[in-house]
Amino acid sequence: MILSDIFTADAIAANWTQAASNTIPYYGAGLFPPRKKAGLDLKWIRGNQGLPVSLMPSTFDAKSTFRDRIGLSINETEMAFFRESMLVKEADEQEIMRVQDANDPYAADILERIFDDAQTLIDGANVVPERMIMQLLAPVGGSMGIDIQANGTNYTYNYDPDGSWKKEHYLQITTAADKWTASTTCDPLQDIEDALDAQETVSGNRPEILLMSKGTFNMIKSADKVRNSIISQNLVSTTNITSSRIKQFVEEELGVTIVTYSKQYKKEDGTSAKFYPDNIIMMLPSGSLGATWYGTTPEERTLMGSGEANVSIVNTGVAVAVTTTSDPVNTKTTVSEIVLPSFERMESCYALEVA
Repeated sequence: MILSDIFTADAIAANWTQAASNTIPYYGAGLFPPRKKAGLDLKWIRGNQGLPVSLMPSTFDAKSTFRDRIGLSINETEMAFFRESMLVKEADEQEIMRVQDANDPYAADILERIFDDAQTLIDGANVVPERMIMQLLAPVGGSMGIDIQANGTNYTYNYDPDGSWKKEHYLQITTAADKWTASTTCDPLQDIEDALDAQETVSGNRPEILLMSKGTFNMIKSADKVRNSIISQNLVSTTNITSSRIKQFVEEELGVTIVTYSKQYKKEDGTSAKFYPDNIIMMLPSGSLGATWYGTTPEERTLMGSGEANVSIVNTGVAVAVTTTSDPVNTKTTVSEIVLPSFERMESCYALEVA
């Protein structure tokens, strides 16, 4: 690719397009705020407050009964490492100069976007923790964990090794007539209320947020029982059933807030994927659910302060290293991160798989 062939007047006059998904903020980043630690190892405590157990009766002058601490486990693992580089070669530098010499008012802006290697790689680094978090918040099949496989590397983390979370905090609708794809017979409101009740029964706390994809929300919107309930309240058969009306109705009936998350990313093979899949709902409490932990990368540990590279840290733990070689004259930008979320409030969440 020769840049001067691309930056013609017609091409440069065209608008720089941006995917609509890029304008949607990362939802998981707010639920799992970033934190920094040294090294690779990550330990976190998985708590299960549950319902209070009545104090044992006793008699005077008798020894007290000892109570075991339950609902507490320590999870320990090694965090995942990610690194990638981009290179501006000597031929690229020459082409950049040729385009700049053209004095086109649009050229500099588009050229800056194309060769902003640091931002391109940082954007990719930000995808990783969000992808991990959304896998935890969409435990398909009740499998609470993270699985990322690419470039000959397999990062698999099981957050529920004994299956105790799945047993009490996950439900899959299996009957064909009850699945939300069966719009004429399913009953989404009742299913959600049953799941909220189940979580409250086991933990004493009722979830406040329903996280789902737009596709799953549309199943609620298409359900006859939901639509008929709205019509019966309005006593007008021609009531316009909009997404806004459905959302308001469900939230008022169940005392929850619906969050539909449709942000996307590209996987390592270049195919587009949703951060949050269809057919599953995660019921969440308010507030943070855990933390996104960043470790110390080799670039931060070794290169920072060495004079061999220009190293900076962004987003708490993402290292950006820029190096220049003299023979040949190349500029390499490397972005790396060691990252893994902890999920301390896992027991306060309930998943409902609807189709």
